[in-house]
Amino acid sequence: MTAEKPRVIEQRGLYYDELEEGVVYAHRPGRTVTEADNVLFTTLTMNTQALHLDAAWSATQPFGQRLVNSMFTLSTLVGQSVTQLTQGTIIAQLGLTDVSFPHPLYHGDTLYTETVISGKRPSGSRPGQGIVTMEHTGRNQDGTVVALATRSCLMWIRAAHHEAQHGK
Repeated sequence: MTAEKPRVIEQRGLYYDELEEGVVYAHRPGRTVTEADNVLFTTLTMNTQALHLDAAWSATQPFGQRLVNSMFTLSTLVGQSVTQLTQGTIIAQLGLTDVSFPHPLYHGDTLYTETVISGKRPSGSRPGQGIVTMEHTGRNQDGTVVALATRSCLMWIRAAHHEAQHGK
């Protein structure tokens, strides 16, 4: 007797044709940022900014403590959207604009990200693909906005991706 292979469902993001403009995509779970996260990211990227590494000096500065590296915040902001929106359905990230950090993120804060699709259009030069504009907003556990970024991505249209993977 031959055992029947189980159906496999692979986790993926949404295709161009599944993304809806104006919808808020809430990415969960949140990510609590630790001191170790901040120090490791900061040293891995060779950023020697004392605001991220020197607790004694940072205590004398306007925020009174070390700040989470804004590039870690940006990376996590985008990263939190991947499983829900772009995992396996993105072709390329085209750019980031309008990046801002209106409030610091501190050790022990939890980052929650939401994304709104603010625009989409079929690619003029790449049939079966489309350009999507995403507006990411990151808030801490109190709801305070700590990061904003607009991101444009080249995304697969579902049927075209299927054809590219499996032939016609």
